[in-house]
Amino acid sequence: MSLRLAVLPLAIVIAASATAQTAPLTPAQTALVARVRSNGATDVVTRPAPGGGVTLVGKLEGDQFAVSFPAGWKSDGLVYAHGYSTPGTPVAVSEDPVTAGTGGGLMRFAYEDGVAVGHSAYDKDGLGVETGTLNTKRLRDFLVRLGARRVYVAGDSMGGGIVVTLLETYPGAFAGGLARCGVVASWKTLLGQLYDMRAAYNFLTAGTPYALPGEQDIRRSALSTTPPAGSTMDAKTYGWTQLARIGTPVLALFDAAKKNPAGREARILRQVAAIGGFDVDPGSIAFPLVTVALGADDMAATAGGLPYGNIGKRYASDTMTQTEAAALNRGIQRVAASPAALAYMTRWHEASGRIAQPLVTIHNSIDSLVPYAQETMFAATVARAGKAGLLATYPVAPLRAPLPIGGVEAYTHCGFTPVQTKAAWTALHDWVETGKRPAAEAVK
Repeated sequence: MSLRLAVLPLAIVIAASATAQTAPLTPAQTALVARVRSNGATDVVTRPAPGGGVTLVGKLEGDQFAVSFPAGWKSDGLVYAHGYSTPGTPVAVSEDPVTAGTGGGLMRFAYEDGVAVGHSAYDKDGLGVETGTLNTKRLRDFLVRLGARRVYVAGDSMGGGIVVTLLETYPGAFAGGLARCGVVASWKTLLGQLYDMRAAYNFLTAGTPYALPGEQDIRRSALSTTPPAGSTMDAKTYGWTQLARIGTPVLALFDAAKKNPAGREARILRQVAAIGGFDVDPGSIAFPLVTVALGADDMAATAGGLPYGNIGKRYASDTMTQTEAAALNRGIQRVAASPAALAYMTRWHEASGRIAQPLVTIHNSIDSLVPYAQETMFAATVARAGKAGLLATYPVAPLRAPLPIGGVEAYTHCGFTPVQTKAAWTALHDWVETGKRPAAEAVK
């Protein structure tokens, strides 16, 4: 994921458009294309890839995919699981896995090591752990039918959680995994933080200029990301407009707090951040609120009910007086979770820690959307499962960059440098190749 995309909610993925063109194929590539078609791919087109390689774009069971094969391919593959996309965004993935910046350059680094790299579209936008898992596994199986002897899996954000899900669900299917900034431990935990934050923000900003627009019931999305009938905006533009509508009052609250650090606005920000478990930072408040405010309808529809409940929960923190905490607990919206939805979120996905192949994780020590606590929880789960020897976790320093709206400097989500990304890939690749666990300082 590029730095530009790193500041979007849960790594929003927008497909890069490309005009179909015919690559001059070698005899080996011609035979590869024939195998691709004979193994069930449809609508296959070829494009030149760097260094004399070839990129194949097509569909598997109706879902678009793209895979780039380096010249002289030695039969190793890497499949990539992308992150969360705001409901309403396109489901297609980039038709150029190598040079489009996918995975912050990860795909390019693997390709340069002679590895075929590819990714698959999911069946839906929004919360897609289930479809991402199944479609990424399908692409892995497809590569094996094409001759891949070993396949790695990598992913960012929601995709990082999909990496864990794949390793736990299909032991032996992958050579190893790389999860960056991932929801590696528990989606229920992360969604609890997001819903808590929205409920607290709604209560604490009620009647102020900083209240979120639209629907106030946290069980529903605040705003729709689908253009209304007759709109002249395309889905992408409309989605950005709605994202800005959610983010603007949050940034206005920060602006007011900056002018008066001892005032009411600054207290609201500290309290909202404490309840959600995030930092007092524009990105760490805005990204979670945008994600849950625009995605609540999809989250409930995907899980088969509300995947969050706060009946009986007592809210308190050292940012509140006893009087403030009492008022919050009386006034905050109370909702009941659906047992079916909680069961769904346990399956897709609450980590068991039972991994059977090497797994490298990299995570910013401060992340504006997926807290580093996911790594701590996951490491403990892996240790309880007796698999600690298969996990290498690398915390790296946080990164700040301008927000996509307002231009305010903020902590990013998935804010890694190309050097860190390459080091993480090399750590995994060498671990699998040599059997030697990477050093503690392999990724800095």
